[in-house]
Amino acid sequence: MSWKFYEEAIDVMRVRWRYLPAVFRWRGRRYQVDAVDRSWVVPAVGWRRRHDRRFFQARCGEGLYEIYQDLQAGTWHLRRARLLPAGARMPLLRPAPQRSRP
Repeated sequence: MSWKFYEEAIDVMRVRWRYLPAVFRWRGRRYQVDAVDRSWVVPAVGWRRRHDRRFFQARCGEGLYEIYQDLQAGTWHLRRARLLPAGARMPLLRPAPQRSRP
C-alpha cells in the first residue's frame, strides 16, 4: 500500500470543530472520515505558491487520504492517497488503555 499522488479538487461536505474534515466527496463518491491522524500547516514560500495550506491525514474505511485546504481561497484538494485493495477495510487505531493510579 504505497502513496499515489492525485492533486485533485474535492468537496468537503461537513467539518468538525470548524476545521477538521468529517465528510468529503471525491470523483462523485462520498467518504466518511473515521479519524484525522495528524494535521499541519505549510506556509506559502517563494514565488510558486502564494497561499498557506492546512493539511490533514484522514483515515477512511478505504485507506489513508492526505487532503489540504488552501487557506486563502478556501478550496479543498486531495494531494495523495494510500488506497487499500478492493474489499479490505482500514483498521481504526485504538487509544492505549489508561492505567489507574494507586
